[in-house]
Amino acid sequence: MTPSLSVVAYPGLALQALHVELPAPLAELPSPPWLVELLRLDAPAPVRGSEALRTAVRDLLRRHGYRPTGRGKPSSEYLVGAVGDGRLGSINAAVDPGNVASLHSGLPISVVDLDRCRLPLRVEVPPPGTSYVFNRGGQEIDVGGLLCLHDADGPCANAVKDAQRTKTDDATRRLVAVVWGTEVPDPEHAAHTVRWLGELFVRLGAQIAAVTVSG
Repeated sequence: MTPSLSVVAYPGLALQALHVELPAPLAELPSPPWLVELLRLDAPAPVRGSEALRTAVRDLLRRHGYRPTGRGKPSSEYLVGAVGDGRLGSINAAVDPGNVASLHSGLPISVVDLDRCRLPLRVEVPPPGTSYVFNRGGQEIDVGGLLCLHDADGPCANAVKDAQRTKTDDATRRLVAVVWGTEVPDPEHAAHTVRWLGELFVRLGAQIAAVTVSG
């Protein structure tokens, strides 16, 4: 069953979300060469980011006091640097499509394991002092003032770093991918990006459905 997603009123946000059902547990689904090849800055892609979009994404995240700079910059910016420096390659067949679409579109994309979330899902801004662990080493990110995806247990993903507790693992079969889009400079850019993301998952043999987003 495809989940729904409630989103707080947030000026400038053009959020898109996708429900994905993989054809096999993630451990049995390696990323094929065609997908890994798209993790290059010069790979062909139907969507492209821009400097205007990079600025718009940062402005979007600043609205409630978050500072999207340094280690707290949008994940789409991190991907460009990491791929360009050869620091990032294939992770798995759930994360790679999101990284590919984010790398080329310039929009941050979160991918969470739906079965590790506790419904319902919502998008809102957590209060100051809110944090969560984002990696296996136990490091935390302060997400106060940063627009986040929440499940019933609290914030679990955003345009910077996703929570460790809802990340994919070998048993993952069901995903929710969130495209953190902006209305400027192109209000349709997020829709084009999520469409391509869905096409990538379909090429992997997955079933996809749009997540209903409500205000």
